Amino acid sequence: MEQKGSSLKSVFAGLVIVICLIVAHLLFYFVMGAPSNFDADGHPLPGNTLGIIYKGGFIVPILMSFLLIVITISIERFLTINKATGTGSVEGFVRKIQSYLSSNDVNSAIKECDTQQGSVGNVVKATLEKYREMKTEQGMDKEQKIATIQKAMEESTSLEMPSLEKNLTILSTLASVATLIALLGTVLGMIRAFSAMSQAGAPDSSALATGISEALINTAIGIGTSAVSIIMYNFFTSKIDTLTYSIDEAGMSITQTFSATSK
Repeated sequence: MEQKGSSLKSVFAGLVIVICLIVAHLLFYFVMGAPSNFDADGHPLPGNTLGIIYKGGFIVPILMSFLLIVITISIERFLTINKATGTGSVEGFVRKIQSYLSSNDVNSAIKECDTQQGSVGNVVKATLEKYREMKTEQGMDKEQKIATIQKAMEESTSLEMPSLEKNLTILSTLASVATLIALLGTVLGMIRAFSAMSQAGAPDSSALATGISEALINTAIGIGTSAVSIIMYNFFTSKIDTLTYSIDEAGMSITQTFSATSK
């Protein structure tokens, strides 16, 4: 079941990339490149943003697809991590678990995990069930029981965390790649601009303007995409770190309580 879910998420990421590439190219050629955005000489109409962006060249739809991918993956990650956070405050949930453990009420702590309905609750529930099992285990010493509880927490954590980190590598990769592709577009645009300036006689002002426009548009879209990608990657990483810290805090409370109450 876990492998099936992971496979579906991988297919989702692949579909997002392909669909965003198609959508970006359709927007570029049929919306931004529509004849209504240009005059009879093929120049963008005054103040027509779509026509100006279209003059950025063939690198623009690639960068647009990167931006669409970043937005789509960010929405998907936000929904997934928000669901994994569960209901209510994670910090409040951990405090409740600590309170139940201090009164040796393991059953109420497990019920609280069911109410939380998040990744932290799933990990803590698995750990508490092993905690309850070790309380009645007679064939192991105290250190072995604690090690078994810790192992249960580590195994359940290893099942929950990968789903939260899924697709974050796409965001981190695009943060770098978008800048590099934008730099490529900038270089191509400047080559075109300098080529227009190098012509004998009066420089071709139209070609010069097109080259400079291409360079600046690619730079702007690439930097913007990279900035959004970095911000979202750091935001999601911070959220996951908070969940991981809460799991560690709850796990430490469970093992400490077991150590203090067991012989």
